[in-house]
Amino acid sequence: MTVPAQPATTHHVGGGIPGAHPGLASALAAAAEGDEIRIAPGVYREAVRVERGVALRVLGEEAGGRSGAVVLAAPGDGRPALEVAAGARVVVDALVVEGEAADRPAVVLAGGRTEWSGGRIGTGRLEVHGDAALAMTGTVLAGAALAGVLLRTGGAVALTDCRLLGTDGTGIVAGGSTRVELLRTCIRDTTGSALRVREDAVVTLRECLIDGAGRSGLLVEDRGSARLTDCRVRACGSDAVRVLGSSSATEAPVTAETTKTAETAETAETASSRETGGGGGGVRLHDCELSGAGGDSVRADGRSEVELAFCTLRDSGGSGISAGDDARIRVTGTRIARTGAAAVVVHGSARLTARETVIRASAANGLVATGDAVVHLDDSALDECAYSPVHAGDSAEIRLRGLRITRTPEHGTHLVAGARAVIESTWISDCGMSGVDLAGSVRAELRGVAVHRTRNGVTAAGHGPTLLHGCEIADSERAAAVLGPGDQEVTGGSLVRAGTAGLVVEPGAAPRVTGLEIRDAAGSGVVVAGGAEPRLSGVRILRPAKNGLIVDSGGGGVFEDCEIVAPGFPAVHLAGSAAPVLRRVRVQDAAEDLSADPDAEPVVEECVSVRVGSPQWPQLAGAAGRRTPLPAGAEHAGAATAGAGADGDREEPEESLDDLLGELGTLIGLGRVKQDVASLVKLMRMVHRREAAGLAAPPLSRHLVFAGNPGTGKTTVARLYGRILAAVGLLERGHLVEADRSSLVGEYVGHTGPKTQRVFQEAMGGVLFIDEAYSLAPAAGGGNDFAQEAVATLVKLMEDHRDAVVVIVAGYPDEMEHFIDSNPGLASRFNRTLLFEDYDDAELVRIVEQHAASHQYELTEDARDALGAHFSGVPRDHRFGNGRSARQVFQAMTERQAYRVAEIEAPSEADLVTLTRQDVPEAAGAVGSAGAVPGGAA
Repeated sequence: MTVPAQPATTHHVGGGIPGAHPGLASALAAAAEGDEIRIAPGVYREAVRVERGVALRVLGEEAGGRSGAVVLAAPGDGRPALEVAAGARVVVDALVVEGEAADRPAVVLAGGRTEWSGGRIGTGRLEVHGDAALAMTGTVLAGAALAGVLLRTGGAVALTDCRLLGTDGTGIVAGGSTRVELLRTCIRDTTGSALRVREDAVVTLRECLIDGAGRSGLLVEDRGSARLTDCRVRACGSDAVRVLGSSSATEAPVTAETTKTAETAETAETASSRETGGGGGGVRLHDCELSGAGGDSVRADGRSEVELAFCTLRDSGGSGISAGDDARIRVTGTRIARTGAAAVVVHGSARLTARETVIRASAANGLVATGDAVVHLDDSALDECAYSPVHAGDSAEIRLRGLRITRTPEHGTHLVAGARAVIESTWISDCGMSGVDLAGSVRAELRGVAVHRTRNGVTAAGHGPTLLHGCEIADSERAAAVLGPGDQEVTGGSLVRAGTAGLVVEPGAAPRVTGLEIRDAAGSGVVVAGGAEPRLSGVRILRPAKNGLIVDSGGGGVFEDCEIVAPGFPAVHLAGSAAPVLRRVRVQDAAEDLSADPDAEPVVEECVSVRVGSPQWPQLAGAAGRRTPLPAGAEHAGAATAGAGADGDREEPEESLDDLLGELGTLIGLGRVKQDVASLVKLMRMVHRREAAGLAAPPLSRHLVFAGNPGTGKTTVARLYGRILAAVGLLERGHLVEADRSSLVGEYVGHTGPKTQRVFQEAMGGVLFIDEAYSLAPAAGGGNDFAQEAVATLVKLMEDHRDAVVVIVAGYPDEMEHFIDSNPGLASRFNRTLLFEDYDDAELVRIVEQHAASHQYELTEDARDALGAHFSGVPRDHRFGNGRSARQVFQAMTERQAYRVAEIEAPSEADLVTLTRQDVPEAAGAVGSAGAVPGGAA
């Protein structure tokens, strides 16, 4: 027989209620397991020990109590005000606990499980140890010293919507094997660190704020582990996050898509259990902001592992990230801005891997690698650093891939001592010194690197081996490339518009140069110093203002299968005792092919001249007016010469802004769009002039919304808009890359981000045109649609590369308005809409005429009238294609004309090119069944 459970008994404390206990200790002594104790407002000075499962609740006015707080104050004999013993299951509601002293415990949870809501713990700390478990919600903890909360327990601890204020010491100390989760909890104004994690403790923070810590915001040591998601760490006196040691990270790196999938696939309870359960170690920050630190934003030393994903680190007095000893750091999608020291410092034996990261406005270097550090940095940007954006020394090893390094008064990349570097597919521009400077015994490989607008392009003056493969160096103030005495090799690529010489070979250097093109140098194409012995093969030197090749006294080398075109001075000049070997060198369009001092001793073999005024070498018979094939090896120039003309010796001329505006004016219709573009051009010209004058440019969003129905010329205008921006000087290339939902959105987790980034990268320097962009808006009812991540990725890329790419989104007017409103980031970046109105009947007729003229057809007057009648009768519903419909009508007319003319036995030329009323779809129907022609449907 089952004995029924006894109902819980309610015990009252204070308040003048008949039978009420005078204090909590008395009530607890009388309470049985599961009873409830109702406490009237007032101050109870006693030490309370709870040894069985009870609920401690404040007696409110609705239950006969008085208004006010229930304060449990320590009696002053060294005991805490409240203690929970092992095995007890306690509920505490709205209780205020005051300890004896700030540096002593006010509440001790020695075991059991406590559920605490509201109230306050003051004048002393909260201690949780043994196997105690705690779930605390909405409670204020204030006025403690040494530590506000001390955790060393085998049970789970969760603080939700709590506030820990004004601790004279460390806010929370988690040690032992504690597992603690903080949700929407604030730790403010601690004199020491806000949160300290040591031994084997694991902490998880979500949507938390750490503000005003006197030392570190988060301190992790020993084998501790911490995971912060959507948290803010502000105004710490020292480092925002300091890691002296951690457990090992065993899970895969965090990404936006894996996070989104986890959140939609799990309930909050399941996700909480998974994370606080310690799956994966190390220190992980996801979507966090660290700002205003007096020291570094993140500093890791010892044996520690740290991961940053989609975070912002800004306004630190020290570095954004500093890694030393054996630290391992992974960084994804993170922005580091306005650091007081180098943005990223990696030293000792530390390893750092970063991708899709932006470093901007560092007061020193962007990246510093020293010691035996290893750094891999991919698909990232470094901009506006006061010192060199990349500096590596000692025995550090760096690999840079897909970077944009811009705007520094020093070198773009500076490598010294015994550093090793591989730099691939990287853009370096606007440097006050060299784009890449290699010194000491550096070992470096540069592949597909573009260096633009620097003092010197690449300076390899050290003694270590250097490889330059397929690199483009353009618009340097001085020499494009300077090669020193190391083991230097150059294959392919181009040196364009150097301010002095294209290639300088210094004394003692013996580089091997193959398939290089040197164009439009303001000085000589190649300068060889005395004592240098280069070997050049398949090198083309086009239009140097001075000599094509000059070899100084005592210089030598081998130059074979090379070509010099249109030099301003003699193509080859040999000074003093220069003794080069010139083999199969071809000179074209020059006043002289060779000038040499009397002491020069060249070896000349099979060299020829074409259209040379005073030749010393044999003139190539029959060569006038044509060009022989490239010398052997020149084919290696590959993509570097892709911009050359058909003869390979000139670039395509820049487009005139007036010509482009004239081309826009020739488009049929689009009156309002033309007016809007003209206004934008005036504004952009003013911005360009202000920048040229050194004045601050006004805020200008170049991104546009093209709203209109299909076939209204949106893609055509987008293509012209990019070319116009290039002509004004606000875009580098102005090309158009077209995309739609299928180009941006992946089909599985982890696919969307890289897919969107790849399309965006193709548009660098031009316009990214996204048609039917409204298909990226969130669907009604939500769901796990990767399109939302595509939009988020685009918004971030538009911010990171706002000066390099213009994005145009296009679609139906109403749907585009919904799309822009779907994301605050879109609304702030797309604040100008161009409305493309439907073509009227006359404009559609003109479009047909335009197609006809381009295909050598002529329309009769009655055909034009019939076309007007045709278009006036076409329904303007969702199937109407505007210009596309006009093109379809033209195609139908040519088919009808072909059938009609086929019936003529000997058609004249006029019959073949004339389109008449009979060829217009509606007009053909009026002829009647006897005169009908095939293909009647337009």
